[in-house]
Amino acid sequence: MAAGTPQAGRDYYQLQQYQFDDEAQKKRFDAYLRDAAIPALNRLGIRPVGVFSLREAPPKGISATYVLLPSASPQLLLTLFDQLLADAEFVRAAGDVLDAPTPKARYKRLESSLMVAFQGMPHLDASITAPGRVFQLRTYESPSVKMGKKKIEMFNDAGEIAIFHRVGLRPVFFGETLIGGKMPNLTYMLGFNSAEEQQAAWNKFRTDPGWLKLRGMPEYADKTILCGITNLLLKPADYSQV
Repeated sequence: MAAGTPQAGRDYYQLQQYQFDDEAQKKRFDAYLRDAAIPALNRLGIRPVGVFSLREAPPKGISATYVLLPSASPQLLLTLFDQLLADAEFVRAAGDVLDAPTPKARYKRLESSLMVAFQGMPHLDASITAPGRVFQLRTYESPSVKMGKKKIEMFNDAGEIAIFHRVGLRPVFFGETLIGGKMPNLTYMLGFNSAEEQQAAWNKFRTDPGWLKLRGMPEYADKTILCGITNLLLKPADYSQV
């Protein structure tokens, strides 16, 4: 993105969701991510790479891995698979997945989105490293692009990000979706050292005077600017860099 544009100096994120038929398939894909994909992504300058799965047992028939890729370059993320396939070391190490015949494919489907970081938090924060850390991935859908921008304004300019920091809701990233499903939407991730820390922070947030004032402003009413919320509770893979 050219210098001087509104996005200049901000991270871009690709969030991938790999879907699997069963846990055995997912475990084989874990080996691919750990031994082939993440080393190659790091060689491209994509770091840290986050890998997550649901904290609770997934619904019947649903198993997935979420991969978070940060970069200063949207072009790199848009051409990612071409870049990986040009890496001979990756192709060699990833043969088990790349060359798997269709009946034995190492994942069922891949969905992904491309996001740009919010002005109020232009870079990813991977400072939470506790062994028992937990993450929360939340997506807010809006009924129109205008209303989606209003929710982003609420975070950036009206102070919601600052409130998050004050009460202990520790953001990993905030991203506006540029390409993906269920648009317009924004997605953010929170990180905590433990599930207990997560619960305490949300309890503090719900009674924070700044938040109560903000949520009472008519222009930021959920019923006006939001039409759907997805909330996922995630745990990192043991090889995740986030």
